[in-house]
Amino acid sequence: MIKNLCKLFVFIMLLSGVVSAQEFQSVHAEHILVKTAAEAQQIKKAIDEGGKFEYYARVYSLCPSGQNGGDLGYFERGQMVPEFEKAAFETPVGEVSKPVYTQFGWHLIKVLDKK
Repeated sequence: MIKNLCKLFVFIMLLSGVVSAQEFQSVHAEHILVKTAAEAQQIKKAIDEGGKFEYYARVYSLCPSGQNGGDLGYFERGQMVPEFEKAAFETPVGEVSKPVYTQFGWHLIKVLDKK
């Protein structure tokens, strides 16, 4: 009975977000920075339909990293603005985030790896 209650407690904690199954310390990501939500949504749609993220980063990103396909390398918690960091750490590896607004503009974030 106690064992089942402990399992239930851990399960509830995982679901509630109080604890996570794995706490990552760093993320390797690429991003595309644009001025408007509409631009970000159009690019996201094109990527979701099979377009190459790196191509769209080179052509449309306002960030200098766009020339490298948007590659930001690895970064740790506290290195990026909070909205960007939250989206990067929450997006599963291999996926592209929904558009994220920060003080710099609208971002699409592709997560390549987490450590």
